[in-house]
Amino acid sequence: MTVDVQKLQFGLNSFGDVATDGDRILSDAESLRLLVDEAQLAESVGLDVFSVGEHYREGQVDSATPVLLAAAAQATSAIRLGTSVTVLSTQDPVRLYQEFATVDALSGGRTEMVLGRASAIESFALFGYDIAEYEQLFEEKLDLFLKLMRQDRVTWSGKYRSPLNDVRLHPRMPEGGIPAWIGIGGSPDSVVRAAKNGLPLMMAIIGGRPERFAGHAELYLKALAKYGHQELPIAQHSLGLVAETDDEAKNLHWKRWEPVVTRMSQERGFYPPTKARYEEEVDTGALYVGSPETVAQKIAGIVRANHLSRFDLKYDLLHLPVKAREQSIRLLGEKVAPRVRELLAEEPGLWYPTNRPIARITADGKAVHA
Repeated sequence: MTVDVQKLQFGLNSFGDVATDGDRILSDAESLRLLVDEAQLAESVGLDVFSVGEHYREGQVDSATPVLLAAAAQATSAIRLGTSVTVLSTQDPVRLYQEFATVDALSGGRTEMVLGRASAIESFALFGYDIAEYEQLFEEKLDLFLKLMRQDRVTWSGKYRSPLNDVRLHPRMPEGGIPAWIGIGGSPDSVVRAAKNGLPLMMAIIGGRPERFAGHAELYLKALAKYGHQELPIAQHSLGLVAETDDEAKNLHWKRWEPVVTRMSQERGFYPPTKARYEEEVDTGALYVGSPETVAQKIAGIVRANHLSRFDLKYDLLHLPVKAREQSIRLLGEKVAPRVRELLAEEPGLWYPTNRPIARITADGKAVHA
């Protein structure tokens, strides 16, 4: 797969992290209005997509994503509006269809979604689902949601909700539904699931060397061919911050990143962050932090390595200053994106091979490493 520079897209991802203004922490209401302002800013600097996640914890205000996207739709006119993740496992597919059909109509057809199983699992207890049924919930709800998007009338039955008998939902999505990506965090089976269902692939790479996902991208392309689908987009979601200089970016980002990752390490049982590990993630890992030139060089490399047609930067971080967020958005659109396209145009055929063996796909759609 050769990089198509003209079609390469750049997006912003937010998890609704509450910002600061000077020493003051913004209220939830101010944080929501800030996101709408940032969607407008993203459009004004030429970015292609603005996406918001779905979380249910203190410090994040993205629990009602369709409402927020509907507000952003009225404040913008061209940028695509999506979800950084929709936790399909704890959503009702019927209601989800209706909500996003509404947002898509209000936006003039600019809406899309990333469907995921959830890495943050608060919604399971909150909405009365058993985390032990994590995989089964997602499989069943994905099946129903795709039928609702792809069929005019649906008759369906399953384990986790009441059956549907010749149902036609309103308002209607466009024929075939809206663009819906499958979000993955590293599971080869999830890669194959996306390909089998003919859905584009969003790879969430938040730590370690991002080139290790090249094998997943190659598996996806191989699985698309196996299931008779044409080539579909591959995208990457990663964390970062762009500032005028490398030092400014790293100092700003580390100060807010360290407490967030410390809390995550305590909750999930992995290593606590150190400055040395942070520097390693910035230099060779999955943090895209630095000056426009530094970030552009790094993105150009990973576009080639991971066969990407889109790169999404998660630009917000709990208590990151409003001005730092604004600067990062401006620099990504005005300097980083054009520079990445320049770099790719200079060597359009260059990509980095992976040492990770490509998996084979079994008859029942499972990935097995070679």
